[in-house]
Amino acid sequence: MHDIAWIRENPDAFDTACASRALSTSSAPILELDQRVRQAKTVLQELQQRRNELSKQIGQAKSKGEDAEAAIAEVGRIKDAMKAAEDEERETSVELDTLLAGIPNLPAQSVPVGPDESANVELRRWGTPRSFTFTPREHDALGTDLGLMDFDLAADISGSRFVILTGALARLEKALAMFMLDIHTREFGYTEVSPPLLVRPEAAFGTGNLPKFEEDLFKTTSGHYLIPTAEMPLTNMVRDRIVEEEALPKRLTAFTPCFRSEAGAAGKDTRGMIRQHQFCKVELVSITTPETSWEEHERMTACAEAVLQRLDLPYRLLVLSTGDMGFAAARTHDLEVWLPGQNTYREISSCSNCTDFQARRMKARCRPRGEKKTRFVHTLNGSGIAVGRAMVAVLENYQQEDGSIAIPEALVPYMGGLNRIGAPA
Repeated sequence: MHDIAWIRENPDAFDTACASRALSTSSAPILELDQRVRQAKTVLQELQQRRNELSKQIGQAKSKGEDAEAAIAEVGRIKDAMKAAEDEERETSVELDTLLAGIPNLPAQSVPVGPDESANVELRRWGTPRSFTFTPREHDALGTDLGLMDFDLAADISGSRFVILTGALARLEKALAMFMLDIHTREFGYTEVSPPLLVRPEAAFGTGNLPKFEEDLFKTTSGHYLIPTAEMPLTNMVRDRIVEEEALPKRLTAFTPCFRSEAGAAGKDTRGMIRQHQFCKVELVSITTPETSWEEHERMTACAEAVLQRLDLPYRLLVLSTGDMGFAAARTHDLEVWLPGQNTYREISSCSNCTDFQARRMKARCRPRGEKKTRFVHTLNGSGIAVGRAMVAVLENYQQEDGSIAIPEALVPYMGGLNRIGAPA
């Protein structure tokens, strides 16, 4: 949600920021509605003041035995006028809030301006892609030939964009998750959380998923939504709350299934595990003060990078352009891992600073020590990392010519000492 007072004071800056995200929205209709709301409030205050004056006059007249019918009649007319002003304020406020709720966060000044992913800027690369003496294969072919990854059986049970993992690959999925959680909790100070997988609409609104992106969510008959990422419940842990600033930053992590309808991804990545309706992810969320959120953004990105570095998976770091950022983000870093089977880099983590955008929607505040006045927190979220895509990267980068998969050294303890997933006899 946006600060209407800031828009009122900085209409040109707001318009420029909206234009950088290729939005047709401008400050003009927002300020027109804002003026109507404020005018209705002014009228209501004036009417209330006049009613109070008349009530006093009526009381005085009655105490003296004087005629008060004219004043009583005017109070009746004021009552009707107040009802009209209250209706105008309420209806216009709803219209204004609805308009503001559909506008994405404004990009930070450091974000490259561009229409789409073509304007993303690469900041750096880590690691060198492996050289193979054979033509590397894609993960779905590798997993299927191992007899441990079955898309057809999953489709019979659930439809497209699902997979069944068995044996060592099912174990590898959990090993990756536990490896990530251990790094984030033991080394980087995140607190592990086991959150609900179903949330109310208010929680989805708070993170910016509603109302604009409802088609991307799975909704239950009870009105709950399945989480598309643990960002949703973790961030909402501070909704409608005041956090003491000395308790910040709060750093939270969770390993959960995630559910996405992929409504806008028709025809994209229909094969394999890259884009599915159900997948697992280790999520990172930080709640910070405004002064520390940009430093926290760099720190969170580094935490996600550490996972890839310890798995020895080559990757590159991008800053997304204004046209490629998510709805709630002010700046986003994408980590793209090298996939030799596809001969390209693919996204495996996004780390975003949402500044106070989500906090305003959630009414999440912090309070400096010893002060009564509060202010909105800043929220950040990132993949730490996507477990399914990490498995894809391990399969493709550690594949052997005979179809077996070497286990990264860092994962061997989590695999019960197994250092290779053998090829079928």
